[in-house]
Amino acid sequence: MAGVDINKIKQGAKRVNVESDKSSALSILDKDIQLFTTGLNDKIKESFYAELALLFNAGVDISAALDLIANEQEKEKDKQLFLSIKKAVVAGDNLSNALYKTKMFTDYEYYSLKIGEETGKLPQVLNELALYFSKKIEQKRQLVSALSYPAIVFAASFGAIFFMLKFVVPMFSDVFKRFKGELPYFTQLIVKLSDSFSNYALYVLLGLFVTILGLYFSRKNEWFRKYSAVLLLRLPIVNTMITKIYLARFCQSMNLLIGAKVPLISAIDLIKKMIDFYPIETSLDEVKKDVMKGEALHVSLSQFPIYNKRMVSLVKVAEEVNQMDSMFAKLAKQYADEVEHQTSVLGSLIEPIMIVF
Repeated sequence: MAGVDINKIKQGAKRVNVESDKSSALSILDKDIQLFTTGLNDKIKESFYAELALLFNAGVDISAALDLIANEQEKEKDKQLFLSIKKAVVAGDNLSNALYKTKMFTDYEYYSLKIGEETGKLPQVLNELALYFSKKIEQKRQLVSALSYPAIVFAASFGAIFFMLKFVVPMFSDVFKRFKGELPYFTQLIVKLSDSFSNYALYVLLGLFVTILGLYFSRKNEWFRKYSAVLLLRLPIVNTMITKIYLARFCQSMNLLIGAKVPLISAIDLIKKMIDFYPIETSLDEVKKDVMKGEALHVSLSQFPIYNKRMVSLVKVAEEVNQMDSMFAKLAKQYADEVEHQTSVLGSLIEPIMIVF
C-alpha cells in the first residue's frame, strides 16, 4: 500500500477513458433512459468506476481499492456505503453482488459487472461504466443548458396567464356586467375560462399530482412498462433514438457474451435481465424458444419490428461467416454514434421549439 500513489493514478483517468471510448470491445452503451432516477449520484458513480479500474490496473487489490475510494468521500453516508461494499467483498461476496445488495446500483450495472467478473474483463467493464456515466452527466448538462432559457420564458408566461385569469379578468368581468351590453364572443370565452380556472384550478392540480404519483408507484408494473414503451415508440424523433439506444445495448451485450464463449441460449437469458425495455424483453422470450428449436437467430429476430431489417441482414451474414461477436460490436458502435448525433441535433432543436411554443 505504501507504494501506491492515488493522485498519480487519478491523473491517468481521462487518458484511460478516452482510449477505451473508441477501441474497447466492451463499450457499454452511451445513453440510458429513466423517468425516475434513484440511487447513488451519477458523478459519484463515474468517479467510483474510473478510480476502481485504475487501481485494479495499478495492481491494487479490491479491498484496498475500496478503502481508498471510501476515504475520499466527502459525505459520511457515501463513505459508509463504500465501506459496506468493502465489508461484503472481504466477507467473500464478489463485487457485483456487493454493489447490488446496497440497492443503490441498477440492474444494468450489476449484470455488466457480473459478466466482467465471469469473463475476466472487469477492468474494461469498469472503464466503460465510467465512460457511460461521464457521457450521461454531459448530456444532462447540455439538456439543462438548452432548456434553461425556454423554461424561464415558459414559467414567466404561465405566471402571467395565471395572474390575468385569476385576478385581472374577474375585475374586468364585474365592469362588463355593469355595462349590461353584449360582449364579443372571444371576450365571453375568456371570462368563462377565468371562471372555470378559479373554480377548478385546485382540483386540476390535485388530479395531476395524484396521477403523477400513481404512475410513479406503478412504474414497475407490466402494464405500465408495456404502454409506456408503446407511447415512447410512437413519439416522432424520440422513437428512433430510444430504439437505437436499446439496440446498441442489445448488440453490445451480445458482443460481450458471445466473445466470452457464453452459449447463445444463456446469452439471450442474461440479456433479457440486463435490458429493461419491454419490447426487447418480450421478444427475447420467443427468440430463445426459436433458437432452442434450431431456428437461426436472424430468422427469429426478423419477426419483431424492434429489430430493423439492416440489423437482421447483418446478423444473417455474421452467422454465415461465424463472426457474430465482431458484427455485434460494429452494430453497437454504429447505433451509439447515431444516438449521439441525434441527441446533439435534438438538443439544438429543443430551445427554438420551446420558445415558439
